Amino acid sequence: MEVNDAIQKAKKNDQIAFNLLLHTFWNDVYGFLMKRARNENDAEDITIETFSKAFEKIETFDENFKFKTWLITIAKNTHFDSLRKQKTSFSNQTSQEDEERVYWIQDAAPSPEDKLITEQNLAELLKDIKKLKPHYQQVINLRYFQELSYLEISKEIEAPVNNVKIKLLRAKKLLAEIILTKQ
Repeated sequence: MEVNDAIQKAKKNDQIAFNLLLHTFWNDVYGFLMKRARNENDAEDITIETFSKAFEKIETFDENFKFKTWLITIAKNTHFDSLRKQKTSFSNQTSQEDEERVYWIQDAAPSPEDKLITEQNLAELLKDIKKLKPHYQQVINLRYFQELSYLEISKEIEAPVNNVKIKLLRAKKLLAEIILTKQ
């Protein structure tokens, strides 16, 4: 699937298209934010927030422009917002209405990462999960071992549902890479 096809499918809430866009542009957005934030954790958090915002507003993307440029613009603005929040020390609370609007991202079809995870021996899988950063371990644990919904995870880690979905996608991708390197 090409990027333009993925964008069109993502506008129709195709989860596989969202995954493709995330995996295709993660390094570009993360690298851009690493240069600006100069902090791995901040860059990762802002990257997750960037994709969350982009996927929430994907229907507004104009195909006359490059998708990467659109994402980088969102990343830049998200970084500025983050700096502004740090300076004023206000925390931006997401309204219930905002929380309810993020449910349009469907998680119906198991991704290749999901298939790899379910095929692994539990003991080996737990060892591999421990190789992830703690916040990725937490979302994997809450989703797959405690079987919490996205909304429940959102409340548990005090993050918007869309951020939970992006973190979970990223955690599954990293876990799949760990598993594949062992084979």
